[in-house]
Amino acid sequence: MSAPSTSSVGDAAAALSGNLQLPPLRSLDDFMLGSARFQLPNLKDFEKWGNRVVKNLLYYQTNYFLLFLTIYALMIFFHPLKIVSGLLVQALIIAVIWQFFSGKSKNNFIASRLTGGNANAAEQNAQQKWYILAGALLGGYLLLHLMSALLLTAFTLILPFSVTFIHASLRLRNMKNKLANTIESFGPATPMGSLMDAFNVRAEGYLN
Repeated sequence: MSAPSTSSVGDAAAALSGNLQLPPLRSLDDFMLGSARFQLPNLKDFEKWGNRVVKNLLYYQTNYFLLFLTIYALMIFFHPLKIVSGLLVQALIIAVIWQFFSGKSKNNFIASRLTGGNANAAEQNAQQKWYILAGALLGGYLLLHLMSALLLTAFTLILPFSVTFIHASLRLRNMKNKLANTIESFGPATPMGSLMDAFNVRAEGYLN
């Protein structure tokens, strides 16, 4: 696996702007029940392990998307207030940090110093500092007061990715999986395939 390049990101963006097609939903028996076989990967062979993960992500991507939606829906159903509160606090903190480190704020600060402290610029900077300070204090208070909501929101975001990665790492591929990957590689672009193209992640070989 190599680092993402500008051209690959552009290709993925072009693909995303076009028609994407999800592969068929795999049966529950194939996904995790009777016919599914699981085995720990060889942790010393990262290339083979990564190849298994990538191929499974492509083959079961519709199942994984459905799994994502199911987990998110269940967490929001059981903890609606905490999830919404956690998301709002995270959005507020991100907005304060973005405003504090934004290029416009820095440019205004530098311009006010270069012009010898223009009255209008100084007044704008003073108002902006008070807004940022108020936002930081409010965000800090909410961060402490709603820590459990923030942790639950973070857990809700991380859980589907963790479950997906564990399944893709453990699920042994069968001949049906390999043939489907090969056939679908010549078909229309898929969301997971476009996402992998954006990060220049490719599996080795067709029937590996």
